[in-house]
Amino acid sequence: MSRTAKIAGVAALAGLMMTVAIVAAVQPDEPAPAPPLLLPVDEGQARVARELDRCATLTMPDSGCEAAWAANRRRFFRQEESAPETERGSDMAPDEGATP
Repeated sequence: MSRTAKIAGVAALAGLMMTVAIVAAVQPDEPAPAPPLLLPVDEGQARVARELDRCATLTMPDSGCEAAWAANRRRFFRQEESAPETERGSDMAPDEGATP
């Protein structure tokens, strides 16, 4: 590599560094984003959390644990508290009972 090419490379690198420094100095400082707000845990969520902690130590199925896991899933997926009735009418055919 020739001496002229080396000088041109160093000059290009220095120019790039100066450009970055000028852009950083000209841009206004933005305040740091606010930390996310922690919402207070209501008593129902705290009770479910305690129940899930208890269930983590069990090795046998427990109906209380199943209910706690279901409540946790509903909360996680933001589903409404009452589950829709999907079982009702599932054993009936669509046209059964309809009068022409």
